[in-house]
Amino acid sequence: MPSGDRGQTLPIYIWMTAILLFAAFAFFAFAQAASARNGAQSAADAAALAAAQDSRKELLDGLGAAIGQGDAWRDWLLGDKFDGVGAAEAANRLAAENDADVVAGPDDTDVDGHPGYRVEVETRYTVGDSVIPGTETKHAKADAIAVIEPRCDVDPDADPAKTVVFDCDGGEQFEFDPDDFDIEDLPEPSVLFSVHLAD
Repeated sequence: MPSGDRGQTLPIYIWMTAILLFAAFAFFAFAQAASARNGAQSAADAAALAAAQDSRKELLDGLGAAIGQGDAWRDWLLGDKFDGVGAAEAANRLAAENDADVVAGPDDTDVDGHPGYRVEVETRYTVGDSVIPGTETKHAKADAIAVIEPRCDVDPDADPAKTVVFDCDGGEQFEFDPDDFDIEDLPEPSVLFSVHLAD
């Protein structure tokens, strides 16, 4: 190759190498951002689920206290009576365990007629240094909604003063005598209420 041609191709090689390096660094920056976003989403999911699970426990306690006290237990069984007094603490705790902070919520929400919580979090860590300006101070945010869904129902014509029968998902059935009832007789909270992330 004539020396003149070699002199012309050298800048092209340098230019192409620089482009490839920049593309590699840019891809790495996007990977960093995706990793931070995934971390934020995991934290949001955990926080929303924690809030809902705390209220599910409240539902179980309220249901147990209401059986034998008229028909108020029906509302507890339908998931309509909880106050959510411990939801915020539970959400904050799980967010912190995932290196994030709750920045909004848990807010009451409704999904297909079922109660739930929406939580938004922000990571405590940043995306990190990259070729894209500003990522070193950028925190990832994400939100999630968790739903509390009753898994049992009762005959609407049932007499609450007599034997109470819960018909639950999976064909499970539980009978309770209001005159001889202890809260320990109730099944696990997950049997009576499912807690899951909204689709």
